[in-house]
Amino acid sequence: MVRPIAAFLTAALLLAGCGDPPPAPGAASSESPGHPPQTGSYPGSPSIAPASGAPVELSGWEATVYYTAVESLHTDAATTVTGCPTIDCEQHRHQQTLGSFPASFVKAVKDEGTGRTADGRYLNWSYDTGYWMDSAPRDTAGRPLQPWSSAAADTGALRAGTRFTILRCGTAEVTAEVCARLKAPTWTIVDEFTPGLGGSRHVDLYIGEETGPDFTDSDLYTTLENATLSAIRA
Repeated sequence: MVRPIAAFLTAALLLAGCGDPPPAPGAASSESPGHPPQTGSYPGSPSIAPASGAPVELSGWEATVYYTAVESLHTDAATTVTGCPTIDCEQHRHQQTLGSFPASFVKAVKDEGTGRTADGRYLNWSYDTGYWMDSAPRDTAGRPLQPWSSAAADTGALRAGTRFTILRCGTAEVTAEVCARLKAPTWTIVDEFTPGLGGSRHVDLYIGEETGPDFTDSDLYTTLENATLSAIRA
């Protein structure tokens, strides 16, 4: 299944002169995969908006996951990558050769937005800049992504800074262990989808680095369908 591509570092890259602004705005995975909340609406949910700071229950949501690819787990033939050698693209307007990396690793970086190279640096990607080298995986404001905390959504669905938990994992076929892991954290919207790849009831959950070869075939790389969130307005 093709996963959504989270848009990383948009704000920081724009400040650095790297592109135009985007349009405004877990048994196995099925391959699609303390306050009681109020029932109501939120941006992206048709009903009554909650008061600021009050938990609201949001039903019918899709929750996907994204991760940092790890070069050492990819052993296929290498391909050459060009892009910005640092985060400061304004200082490097012309594309440069960044190195050669396994082709499956490069693809994962483009799909997921970030990957850790063998030398410990990060090869990142965004739709408006392409590839660049960095010292960390980044969210849309240029801050390091936090595993099991950072999440992405379209701004018209959940605004930046919104905190939420997953109350119920919905109708997708997902293991109890994965469901429990995704329900445990409090997630915060700090990231955005590439324009056109999100949706009005879609969140993407950052789960850190891939943990083995063929990670996308693992139970953890899943999609929740018709999930229920408990969100607190930013």
